[in-house]
Amino acid sequence: MGELVYLKNVVTLELDQEKCVGCGMCLVVCPHAVLVMNDGHAQIEKRDACMECGACALNCPTEAITVQAGVGCASAVINAVLGRQGDCCL
Repeated sequence: MGELVYLKNVVTLELDQEKCVGCGMCLVVCPHAVLVMNDGHAQIEKRDACMECGACALNCPTEAITVQAGVGCASAVINAVLGRQGDCCL
């Protein structure tokens, strides 16, 4: 199976390199390996593979990562698992 891509060029994921201390928590919690370590700091490698679940931002101790969790496809996946009905992949 190829690399997962949800929607091209719409992901809200942002990384502030100045705030990143290189702890690697974002790499540990990201389900799609969107981030990589580069010279002791996180770097966004596969932006379009991000499903905007928010795990990276939630676990970043320095708030170097921001993402609008609960929007788009991530919201649709979570709501489907919870049995909720409504819009998907907005």
